[in-house]
Amino acid sequence: MAEQAQFEELARQLSAVGAVKRDMARVMPPDCPSGSAAVLLLLDRHGAMRMSKLAELLAVDMSVTSRHVAHVADRGWIERSPDPADRRSRILHLTQPGRDRLEDLSRRTTELLADRLGDWSDDEVVQLIRLMTRLRASFGDCRATAPARVPHPAPGTAQTTRTPA
Repeated sequence: MAEQAQFEELARQLSAVGAVKRDMARVMPPDCPSGSAAVLLLLDRHGAMRMSKLAELLAVDMSVTSRHVAHVADRGWIERSPDPADRRSRILHLTQPGRDRLEDLSRRTTELLADRLGDWSDDEVVQLIRLMTRLRASFGDCRATAPARVPHPAPGTAQTTRTPA
């Protein structure tokens, strides 16, 4: 198991990832903030869904989700249609202009990563992908539920239990 100092350094490095995300946000078009991009990505990845499901996947409340949905709907990137099972609810669908916008966002992000990581080997990029995928899996779907609180062991003792992912 890694030492305490390694986990402390990992925590510092993970908090610095915010700078990477901010740099990625700078290449996005001004009419598509990160919340809007997330709506498009989730609808593309998971298909049509109710706003409540989208709010769950975004891990934000319904009022924030409503603002994001209104923004992308006003631009024609999604459609809201009545839910046949419950006419009071709406089903959100990605439109072709939404797919086109998502493709543009993907191209912009890919170009930035290719530029910033141009001096990395293919193996290093593959290793980063593998390790980030593993890191996310270790935390489980942290958007859907809050992590279980685990007491820290007393100094000098080993922790032998793990929380489920």
